[in-house]
Amino acid sequence: MKTLIKISVFFGITLLSTSLQSSELTQEFKNPSFSGNGYSNHVLSIQQLEHQREQKIKEDKAAAERQAARDEENKTINRFIANVESRIYANISKQLVDNMFSDTGQTSGTAEIEGATIVWNKDSDLGTIAITITEADGTITTLTVPIGDFGF
Repeated sequence: MKTLIKISVFFGITLLSTSLQSSELTQEFKNPSFSGNGYSNHVLSIQQLEHQREQKIKEDKAAAERQAARDEENKTINRFIANVESRIYANISKQLVDNMFSDTGQTSGTAEIEGATIVWNKDSDLGTIAITITEADGTITTLTVPIGDFGF
């Protein structure tokens, strides 16, 4: 029986030793920052992500500033001021137009609004009114309007 055990242990060890093989253990990093494999792609990906994040931050900041400006414009007091300004300018323009087309003998006039000079001259021979607007920066706009009845 001892012999049988010795033989079975001998064959078992032989069997185990022939079926088991080993190789050298090596440590490799998967991260390209450490291994160097695919490092350029890794760096480009990181830079692209950083750039996209910076752009997103800039866009969010600009959107927040635009929203703040819209909120400021939409305040009741600011809408009221804009409405009053609009009505005042409408009244001034109405008076200017009334003077241009009136038959009081007035043939020219001048007005100054926010640094812009408005000059008008009525030419009865041509049947027109020439309006020249000179802005503060020197830009000149000229309008020629016919005198007479406008048939609508």
